[in-house]
Amino acid sequence: MINYNKKLTLDREFYPSNHIDSSIESDRGRILSSAALRRLQKRTQVFALELNASIRTRLTHSLEVAQTARFIAKSILSKLHKNGLNTYGLDGLENAFVSTAEMTSLLHDIGNPPFGHFAEQTINKWLKIHALPILDSFDTSTDKSKELKTLIAKDLCNYDGNAQAIRIIAKLQRLNLSYTQILSVLKYTRGAFEDKPNKGDRFDYLKKKPGYYYSEKDFIHKLQEILNVNQGCRFPITYIMEAADDISYLTADLEDSVEKGILSLEEVYNHLKKECELQNEKFLLEIINKQYEKAKKDEEPYQFNMFFTLTRASIVTALVAYVADVFVTNHEAIFNGTFNASLLKHDKNSDYFKAIEILEKISAKHIYQDKDVQTLELQGYTIINGLLDKYKPLLELKSSDFSQLIKDERIDCFLSMRLIKRLSSKQIVAYKNDVVKLDTTDEEAYKILEWYHRVRLIIDYISGMTDDFALKEYQTLSAV
Repeated sequence: MINYNKKLTLDREFYPSNHIDSSIESDRGRILSSAALRRLQKRTQVFALELNASIRTRLTHSLEVAQTARFIAKSILSKLHKNGLNTYGLDGLENAFVSTAEMTSLLHDIGNPPFGHFAEQTINKWLKIHALPILDSFDTSTDKSKELKTLIAKDLCNYDGNAQAIRIIAKLQRLNLSYTQILSVLKYTRGAFEDKPNKGDRFDYLKKKPGYYYSEKDFIHKLQEILNVNQGCRFPITYIMEAADDISYLTADLEDSVEKGILSLEEVYNHLKKECELQNEKFLLEIINKQYEKAKKDEEPYQFNMFFTLTRASIVTALVAYVADVFVTNHEAIFNGTFNASLLKHDKNSDYFKAIEILEKISAKHIYQDKDVQTLELQGYTIINGLLDKYKPLLELKSSDFSQLIKDERIDCFLSMRLIKRLSSKQIVAYKNDVVKLDTTDEEAYKILEWYHRVRLIIDYISGMTDDFALKEYQTLSAV
């Protein structure tokens, strides 16, 4: 039975509101005021360290995703209204439904590190090469310790922006959002410490990437229990956020590529036209032909803006209506979180699937493979690796030495005594709060887990940087 009263609730860790609209507005205010959101204005979407303010950042992208999510949520409510919203327990929860979708979309990228997705791969590679040998050195005389070491190794080499977002919300920023709002951010339902499922498994799509770390495992399971979401399943509104993100990507990078001078308007149009004709794709071809003809009638400086504005509006309008239909058609599975696909791409026979593939293919071939874009990625790779190398001494300390360091006591490693001063106080508090909960009677497990939380501390600091701050910190510590 579909009843959103069980999903859109007042539950939160501290100081719950006594009315759902007050709770929703509280979440909205906390998110819009958060430092984690503000930092997105100086994080890469595609073009790292970009000075041109008209090029998208993670923040401007997130604003666009939030608007699209709002459009989708309102379209869904309009369709559900035909049977009466009280049928789904949504009567009086319309604002909560729409706002949760919108705010989830604002939050969806806050865990992304500087320099984009390439940095995620960089972090994981560095941890595998440099951190795992330290982990291997810990004593494991029992099967329990050996299993724990294996689990922690897997967790650490699975850094992901989605999982980091949960950590930021729950521990690093301590936003005290409602459990509804937090769980809607959980895009993927697999722990980073768990194996990736085989293709064809029941939740192979929902678990294709890590959604949370071992450090937040108990917290996520608690929220799932309170909101009646089975482990491995999604919160229903998360599907809206994912669809809004997918839709927003389709033309944004092409638009920015023209602004950057990587492609011209004519090149974008000709690439799209050629691919549509090869694939016999009529939906997208009709749109670009119509809007290109309109744009060319405008004055020269405005043709580019006219083409992309009209093309984007046509594509978004059509795809929002489509995903709203998919949501309503599969409502029960989506409400239960068992719908094992994205709303936008689940039907490969739909009129829109080829169009989506074409837009993604053009971006991949003509933007992401561009020499200047890849040069920026290589610079980001050097910076992230360099920062991790600089902070590695903190990971090489014994637990007892690091404990003294955290207490502001002297230790033999003069380098570590200076590095610790550069870390964020909020991140250090998050480390302390996790470590104080550990069982000290099991010495082997304690040392492994203390070190694990120490690695998280370093990764929290570096992954939380903006592009420009990461560059500056790298230059400062490298004395260049």
